[in-house]
Amino acid sequence: MKFIVVPFRKGPDGNLLPAEVRSAGTDVGAVRVAHSMRERHAGVAAYEVLFDPETGAMYAPKVLFQHGRVPALDEHATA
Repeated sequence: MKFIVVPFRKGPDGNLLPAEVRSAGTDVGAVRVAHSMRERHAGVAAYEVLFDPETGAMYAPKVLFQHGRVPALDEHATA
């Protein structure tokens, strides 16, 4: 299991684009990081994901926190 924070910014055409993904050590840490980023981005979300260390793929995202404009999970796969 892994905890990540994904901030989103508006692209030139108005679509949301993911910015740099950040890792967190715990679910509480991920929520804190996302909460602190909420005013600087169009949207931000903290997720708990299953992580395959062999492939680097992430599966079964669970939203822990979101603020602002965040696309549906299937729009931006985190693999």
